[in-house]
Amino acid sequence: MISPSKPARERIIDAANRLFYREGIRAVSVDAVAEKAGITKKTLYYHFKSKDDLVTAYLTARDQPNLALFEAWFDAADGNVEDKVEAIFIALAQSSRHPKWKGCGFLRTAAELANMPGHPAMQVGAAHKKKFEAWLAGRLAQAQVRQPDATARQINLIMDGAFSLMLVHRDPAYIEEAGRAARAITAGALHSVD
Repeated sequence: MISPSKPARERIIDAANRLFYREGIRAVSVDAVAEKAGITKKTLYYHFKSKDDLVTAYLTARDQPNLALFEAWFDAADGNVEDKVEAIFIALAQSSRHPKWKGCGFLRTAAELANMPGHPAMQVGAAHKKKFEAWLAGRLAQAQVRQPDATARQINLIMDGAFSLMLVHRDPAYIEEAGRAARAITAGALHSVD
């Protein structure tokens, strides 16, 4: 049960976050979210007009905390920009070892909504991925990496590919190897000559 001291809307989003991430959006009913939040279904529908709105709010609530985590891992890492990029992947590998880790919530939601490209949650997920890419490109540019936008896009591709393979194989070695690849791409872009 979610703490009753929080406002109802916040409790609903917390419950949706826990249930949708753990079980998937299609497997979780609105009734289950209401029960987990400790509210009535009527109260849930007062705050969210549909399950689609709730799914969108769930991803929106994950956006900034996830981006802040990537930034914290990058900033906390010692060394040069290559080390800092690889540190994100090392931290993801550590996170993936936790028994509650289920992969990237944005990618998992996109997979469940693949037949609904116009769904508002798909737009939130796409925006999240673009924000990460833009943030990383900014950090790469600060480090004078050549073609920071293209390099950030390549790293994003590697990361999301590794997320997919880790879900299939349940093996953090994939994200660790992806980190080494991201490091090499970053080093190559840093030391290349135009």
